[in-house]
Amino acid sequence: MRGWPEAGSRVGKLLARLDIHRPEDLIVHLPLRYEDETRLTPIADLLPGVAAQVEAEVVTCEVVAHARRQLLARLRDDAAHILLVRWLNFYPSLQKQLAPGRRVRVFGEARGGFLGTEMVHPRLQMVEEGAPLPQALTPVYPTTAGLGQASLRHLVEIALASVALDDPLPAAICRRLGFPAFDEAIRYLHHPPPDADAQALADKAHPAWQRVKFEELLVQQLSLRRAYNARRAQAAVSLPPRHTLLRALLDHLPFDLTAAQRRVTNEIAADLAAPHPMQRLLQGDVGSGKTIVAACAMLQAAENGCQAALMAPTEILAEQHYRKLSAWFAPLGIDIAWLSGSRKKRAREAELARLQSGECLLAVGTLALIEDPVSLPRLALAVIDEQHRFGVRQRFALREKNAAGQRPHMLMMSATPIPRTLAMTHYADLDISVLDELPPGRTPIHTRLVSAARREEIIARLHAACLDGCQAYWVCPLIEESETLQLKTAVETWETLCAALPELRIGLIHSRLKADEKAATMAAFAGGELHVLVATTVIEVGVDVPRASLMVIEHAERFGLAQLHQLRGRVGRGAAQSACVLIYEPPLSAMARARLKVIYEQTDGFAIAREDLRIRGPGEFVGARQSGLPLLRYADLELDADMIDQARESAEELLATAPEAVEELMARWLGGREGLLRA
Repeated sequence: MRGWPEAGSRVGKLLARLDIHRPEDLIVHLPLRYEDETRLTPIADLLPGVAAQVEAEVVTCEVVAHARRQLLARLRDDAAHILLVRWLNFYPSLQKQLAPGRRVRVFGEARGGFLGTEMVHPRLQMVEEGAPLPQALTPVYPTTAGLGQASLRHLVEIALASVALDDPLPAAICRRLGFPAFDEAIRYLHHPPPDADAQALADKAHPAWQRVKFEELLVQQLSLRRAYNARRAQAAVSLPPRHTLLRALLDHLPFDLTAAQRRVTNEIAADLAAPHPMQRLLQGDVGSGKTIVAACAMLQAAENGCQAALMAPTEILAEQHYRKLSAWFAPLGIDIAWLSGSRKKRAREAELARLQSGECLLAVGTLALIEDPVSLPRLALAVIDEQHRFGVRQRFALREKNAAGQRPHMLMMSATPIPRTLAMTHYADLDISVLDELPPGRTPIHTRLVSAARREEIIARLHAACLDGCQAYWVCPLIEESETLQLKTAVETWETLCAALPELRIGLIHSRLKADEKAATMAAFAGGELHVLVATTVIEVGVDVPRASLMVIEHAERFGLAQLHQLRGRVGRGAAQSACVLIYEPPLSAMARARLKVIYEQTDGFAIAREDLRIRGPGEFVGARQSGLPLLRYADLELDADMIDQARESAEELLATAPEAVEELMARWLGGREGLLRA
């Protein structure tokens, strides 16, 4: 296309940084805001802090030296009022342009100065008297360093002139939802008229914005539903429930399943029996009992003579799963392989041989499960705990361990509850099961916010609780001292507590300890040999010690909401009254204050997740950079919740009745990059 930069050119590379690779991408690269250059404001009417455009004649222009060299021009409008214009950074050519008698237009914010009304670094345009004004608001686009607004606007004009703005969306859907045609909406947003509703444009509430946001949501729904349908068209090993092992397991358990666990177990069992691969997300709040649900699914695979593997992100969590499953499955005569990077070579090779021969049907491990030597020839079920901690390639690698080339069923688990709007958009290609009931016996956790100045009081409370027979965690965010962050470290805290409380047995655990040292410390704490466990966030997930009833979190303002909720969930697992003390270092930033307010007021994981989504946005919430999820640029999951339902319904309608329209919409927004979706 004439005027379009080549891919390897300087401008082409800058556009690529904005994920713009073709003119069609610029069509939906929409302005952040607008500036009104369609009117002129007399100098006498300028208001401080309000952007405005002035046309005037240059009276003088000179370089002056105050604290630093600067270019100072005096402009006079037709009413003989004077405006000072100041540039702190300038090229000599700018002074030549601003020769006395030249007519200019400057756009910027006015302010009161020592010598009168002035503008600093305004946008400058040389004009002739009577030059016409623009007929539309001036768009300001998202850009990157090195690519100016003028260049970007020029490229947008090339794209608008050359790309066909056809509307594949059926007119019936547009009429039903009250949206304008795509061509009309796009041209309006790139060139709003002078009388446009500025507030509606800023709030993205204008009908043109509504059409764009709906189409963006629609394309996301189409992408995810197509991925869902494509998976259901693939073949997988059918694993019908045999019930023999499952009944035996339930008979041996020291507890009964909750109604939610029974419901979810049945949902998963039905999926496993189907001839296409399950792709299910199991979400439940901290302590809701996801592990026993996963155990039931793994047994269903074993009952059918197939293999199942559970992968966890940390060795502590993986080992806890291994010990728990081993205890549950031992009475059934079922052995489990345990794989981690820290296992001795001989033990590791023995486990690999058992898995490769098919002698062992169940495996639990860390990322060691997806390393090359591991072969699971009869793998029919892959369970991934804390799935958001794994990247696309890692999840894909476990799935590929099936030597027969068949795609295994996948069960992904998360203790971070997902708000409904997020589940409907970013997870629309998955079936979702929710454990919305906690097992009986969980005690409420009281949360306290305490300034770091009161640390001695907290140590005294910890001392009293431990003497009463309780156990406690003390969590710190760093291992070693950091001069820049000045955070209390695990090592320093452990030394302080040991000195202050010599009659208590205090352990220390962090990620740099050897695996056997970590295991020994955790075993001592779980067995009641330690009163206090000082730790980094390695104990964030999976650690289950019923006697632990006090959680102290150092520098709580540095943690995210999901982390705080996970850490708090390590206590309250027994009959004793439990508490979580959040130590913060004032002064607090606005975001830190917001997070601590939420965690103090809320114990419901779903309510916390909704607030976390509001504070952080969907991209950070789901870890989009490693998950492969396409982010929404314009739609807002909170403000546009109703539109999500409309987009989902329309996606189903289009997939069933208008496949050509689906292809056109996908090409416009994704340009063949549908592979952004999760593996």
